[in-house]
Amino acid sequence: MGNNNLISAIKDSIYKNWDNPCFSNYKKDSLTYKQVAEKIYFIHNCFKFLGIEEGDKIALIGRNLNNWAVTYIASITYGATIVPILPDFSTGDIHHILNHSDAKLLFTTDNIFNKIDDNQLKKIIGIISLNEFEILCDSPNEQLSKAYEFSEMLSYNNPLDKENLEFSDIDNEAMAVLSYTSGTSGFSKGVMIPYRSLYSNVKIGFDHIDLQPKDNVVSFLPLAHVFGCMFEFLTEFCMGCHIHFLSRVPSPQVITKSFMEIKPKLICAVPLILEKIYKKKIVPVLNRKRIKLMLKLPFFEKKIYQKIKDNLVQNFGGNFIQVIVGGAALNKEVEDFFKKIGFPFTVGYGMTECGPLVSYTPYEKFIQHSCGGVVDRMEVRIDSEDPYNVVGEIQVKGENVMLGYYKNEEATKEVFTDDGWLRTGDLGLIDTEQTIFIKGRSKNMLLGPSGQNIYPEEIETMLNNMEYIQESVVTEDDNHKLIALIYPDYELCDSIGMTKDQIQEEFNSNIATINKQLPAYMNLSRAILYPEEFEKTPKRNIKRYLYTGLYKK
Repeated sequence: MGNNNLISAIKDSIYKNWDNPCFSNYKKDSLTYKQVAEKIYFIHNCFKFLGIEEGDKIALIGRNLNNWAVTYIASITYGATIVPILPDFSTGDIHHILNHSDAKLLFTTDNIFNKIDDNQLKKIIGIISLNEFEILCDSPNEQLSKAYEFSEMLSYNNPLDKENLEFSDIDNEAMAVLSYTSGTSGFSKGVMIPYRSLYSNVKIGFDHIDLQPKDNVVSFLPLAHVFGCMFEFLTEFCMGCHIHFLSRVPSPQVITKSFMEIKPKLICAVPLILEKIYKKKIVPVLNRKRIKLMLKLPFFEKKIYQKIKDNLVQNFGGNFIQVIVGGAALNKEVEDFFKKIGFPFTVGYGMTECGPLVSYTPYEKFIQHSCGGVVDRMEVRIDSEDPYNVVGEIQVKGENVMLGYYKNEEATKEVFTDDGWLRTGDLGLIDTEQTIFIKGRSKNMLLGPSGQNIYPEEIETMLNNMEYIQESVVTEDDNHKLIALIYPDYELCDSIGMTKDQIQEEFNSNIATINKQLPAYMNLSRAILYPEEFEKTPKRNIKRYLYTGLYKK
């Protein structure tokens, strides 16, 4: 092998873990590392027959599946660029990405294939099913069928064994992944992630996360996003773990059930999961009169918190070293409670453009309300006159950073400073130990009456902690007064017979309570009941731009 560190790590893991379990579709079929290698060998031979070259794009759409992971590994070890596409994208977006990326082959699940019009695809020479690797759509001269016959013959005449396992030698700077961000308007940008970025992220796992061959992990976050892909799949694959895929979008009950059966060694989660557990399962217990009284006595307080922690740990399978929270900010009240009871979690920070990690600290050293320390091979600076005390944009540089946006020099130029630092668009502070504290998104920031910076997320966190509130968006009206759009927990309100007027009255009272805790320039002027759940991106972030101008003329 040459100097491509990621491909070397993949090859070494397959070689060392040849007979060990590798991928499992939850409660269905499983593959060993040897069987994964055989499927990769088959796909590589198909690519060769079809004339796929290094750098050619292979598109991949589907839920978390064995064959999704096999296709990903096969493509990047061949030297092709993988284009993972979220299954939640609309048909129009899928068509656009397939054409914009210049993808030559498409691997997709059968149900998504039914949404695709292959006549609109410019460069695709064939479409393959992720369900069974069957051909769904071939070129007029049946090149794909011929490639399958050729590859089957090679696999029969020259069966693969671990001694003749060979992968391409690709430059570390070459593009491994073309990842299209969800975006908030129009078509999303294609982030060009090089091999060096993927390996640098994997190495963080090698150096800082104690996983061993055969350890179980569960993959339920979307694999088309770099967080789930990197830390529920690729890193674990390189470490010889057994990865269990939850193929459908799992409910909290399914997640809990699978965790208790699989007993994963590491868990990755988005804040919403922990926040729901806290709000739905823990808060009702803490609000019981008897529990409230007992919590005032130190002896009982300790016992109650220990029992809550033990139950939580068991719900997550009872065998994990830590929960890594990423993708968005964790609600402060939830974070404080989990920290108080000693639950082993940590919060990291990253972005697609960094493949994803910018900061991470193992839970033993995690500082509350931070998002960890700057990771190895990365540098961070705060664009302010005093990075320790004055909020400024977080800017990053290092091995994890992308090559740029595909076919978009203008956007690439805009996102990098003149001296080569990536603008994250996030606002924060840093301390002397290189720990990052996020204060908000620069594009979400509102200006107070005297030029004060207002971060709507801070107010929304307080609102969302209140009873009867499902979610909220803080924005401005015509007079630059802050208003709260609130989507109530209608199920809860209905269960206790609350009328619309009573709900409004409750929220007016909530706002009065919150305003007492906030500086005057951050006071909310009114609450507006919103009739339906706020529209979200596939990453489950609220599409703020749909609501920010709603109450302006």
